[in-house]
Amino acid sequence: MDLIFYVYICSRNKTKILAMEKLTKKEDELMNIFWDKGPMFVKEIIDILPEPKPHFNTISTMVRMLESKGFVSHKAYGNTYQYFATVQRSDFGRKSLKNIIKEYFNNSYKNAVSALVDDGELSSNEIKDLLQQIENQDTKS
Repeated sequence: MDLIFYVYICSRNKTKILAMEKLTKKEDELMNIFWDKGPMFVKEIIDILPEPKPHFNTISTMVRMLESKGFVSHKAYGNTYQYFATVQRSDFGRKSLKNIIKEYFNNSYKNAVSALVDDGELSSNEIKDLLQQIENQDTKS
């Protein structure tokens, strides 16, 4: 399944949606590397990937695709580039979750949470904590 994310540009606390982009599984893996390790050169990415190591050009192309989609940017050091994530993992997760709920749960958060309860993924204590969080938000409004 491709992950979908709305690419944002933030400038002086103003957020604007540019486009909806999809990430392949390999692009998602690269994004996790950037989120876990921070800024990296392509060679450093290859060094931490498992065997068999992909070719330099393969990873370089994938990183440039992520850059064209707005997920990473780079800083030039002579004729080499150090790439870094421009999208935070938490933002990506939220937008991905929204898309999954829209696509697979008829845009119903209740249906999504019900599925987690039915599958035993949420304990009664976790549900109580969520209810408390909701009640706290209601009192703030």
